[in-house]
Amino acid sequence: MTAANPAKYFDAAAVREDFPILKQEVNGHPLVYLDNAATTQKPEAVIEAIANYYRHDNANVHRGAHALSDRATRTFEAARETVARFLNSPAPQQVIWVRGVTEAVNLVANSWGRSNLGPGDRVLLPYLEHHSDIVPWQMICAAVGAQVEPIPVLDSGDIDLDALDAMLDESVKMVALNHVSNAIGTINPVKEIIEKAHAVGAKVLVDGAQAVAHWPIDVQALGCDFYAFSGHKLFGPTGIGVLWGREELLDAMPPFLGGGEMIETVSFAGTTFNTLPFKFEAGTPNIAGVIGLGAAIQYLDGIDREAAAAHELALLDYTLELAAEIPAIRRIGEPRSAAGIFSFLLEGCHPSDLGMLLDQQGIAVRTGHHCAQPLMERYGVPGTARASYSIYNTREDVDALFAGIRKAQALFS
Repeated sequence: MTAANPAKYFDAAAVREDFPILKQEVNGHPLVYLDNAATTQKPEAVIEAIANYYRHDNANVHRGAHALSDRATRTFEAARETVARFLNSPAPQQVIWVRGVTEAVNLVANSWGRSNLGPGDRVLLPYLEHHSDIVPWQMICAAVGAQVEPIPVLDSGDIDLDALDAMLDESVKMVALNHVSNAIGTINPVKEIIEKAHAVGAKVLVDGAQAVAHWPIDVQALGCDFYAFSGHKLFGPTGIGVLWGREELLDAMPPFLGGGEMIETVSFAGTTFNTLPFKFEAGTPNIAGVIGLGAAIQYLDGIDREAAAAHELALLDYTLELAAEIPAIRRIGEPRSAAGIFSFLLEGCHPSDLGMLLDQQGIAVRTGHHCAQPLMERYGVPGTARASYSIYNTREDVDALFAGIRKAQALFS
C-alpha cells in the first residue's frame, strides 16, 4: 500500500513537542511509544483544559444557580457541540456521553436491542470484532432468544463480502462492526456494508474507536444508524466516549440507566423521562472528561489531518519494508486497506517475551489477543505483538522498533 499523499509534508517531530509524556526515558532509553491502538497520549492543551476546570470551574453541571456551575455547564455543552461538528451530526442532541465504546454498545444492545430483537432475529458481527462489540450482543440475544452470527473474514483480514451477502435477509436486524480492526488494522468498507444491511431493513452500529484519530468522520455520509468512539483513543482522557445515533431511533429507545438528570418528573405513581440527550445520561457525568475530549478535538482542528493520515500510512509502508528484510517476521493480516497497525509474530519468540525485551529498550508495544480472541482463533495464533502509530510517531521510532526486534531475534535464534 502507498500513503494517500506522500508528497505532503507533516512535521511529526514538531507535533511530538506538544505531548509532555514523550519527553522521558524508560529503562534508560528514550521512550518509543507504539501502543496507540490501546490509548493515545495527551497533548498539553488537553491536560491544561482538565486542570483548568478543576482549578477554576469545578461544579456540577445543569440546574446550578451559581457562577461555577454556569461556567462548567457552558463548557460542557460546548464540548457536545464540538463533537457534533466533528462527526457532522445534524444536531448536538444526537451526541450521548458514555464512558467509551463498551458502554455505547451495551446501551444500544440493551435499549434498542431489548425493544427490537426477539426469537428468530439475527445480529451479524465480523470475526474482526473487539470483545466489546461481541459480548453485549451475545448477552442481549441470549435474553430475548435472538442469535449472534459471525461474518467470515478472508485470510487477508478483509470481511468476506460475498459471505455477508449470503447471510443478509430480513431476519437480520443489526449489523455491528468496527470501522478499523484494533487487532490487525483492517479498514472496513463500512459505507458499502451499511448500504447492504439497510437493503434488508437492518440497522448498523459502527465502532469507530480506531478510526476517529486518523481521519475525519461524517456520520451523514456514512449513513450509519449508530456510531461510537472512546475519547482516550482520540488524545482525550479515559472514561469518556460518545454514542451518536439517528434522532428518531434514540427518541424511540427506552432509557438504559435510571437516576438523576434522565428524568422529567418522578413520583411513586410513575416517572416520565427527559428529552435527548439527557434521557441517556443518568447521574453526574464525567465533566472533566467531556471538557478534555472537547479540547482534544480542538487540538486536532489545528492539524492538517490529510497530511497526518498520509504520514501514518507512510510509517506503515516503511514498517513493511523493514519487516520484509526479516524472514522470521510473520505479519498477521494483509488487508486491502489498513490503518497504521502492524500485528506480527517473530519466529522462535513468544509475543509476551518480545514485548518485555522491547520494553527493556524503551519501546512500548502491545502483546496478546488484543481483545479479539475469535480473530486470533481464525488465524490459529494465541496472540501477536502489535505496533500502532499516531501523529507523533516518526521513522526513527520505526527504526528503533526493528533494532529491538533484531536484538530479540539474536537472543532466540
